Amino acid sequence: QVQLEDSGGGLVQAGGSLRLSCKGSGRNFNEYVVAWFRQAPRKEHEFVARVSSGGRINYADFVKGRFTISRDSAENMVYLQMDSLKPEDTAAYYCVAGESGVGTLPWEYDYWAQGTVVTVSS
Repeated sequence: QVQLEDSGGGLVQAGGSLRLSCKGSGRNFNEYVVAWFRQAPRKEHEFVARVSSGGRINYADFVKGRFTISRDSAENMVYLQMDSLKPEDTAAYYCVAGESGVGTLPWEYDYWAQGTVVTVSS
């Protein structure tokens, strides 16, 4: 069983930055793939980025060059640094965890944090 707690959302102007944090706890957290999804109002969950237990990283095309995912295994933390934010990045962002091999689909992930809201004003 894994527990996740995400934080760091807020209101920022276009072009600004935010860093989201995800604290994991529970058995063997560092063996899990951790990802970030987001959900804008009236839209489906959308993959943002993922990092494997071994440090392999994947990004959605729309965040490449702007967002950076990182993992601190010693602290059981995963971060999402978001730079050059755009109004279309406005959404609730969710830290999720799943077993090795999970990809970019939300139903592949068993554990979800409560979500943190990011609002980017134009």
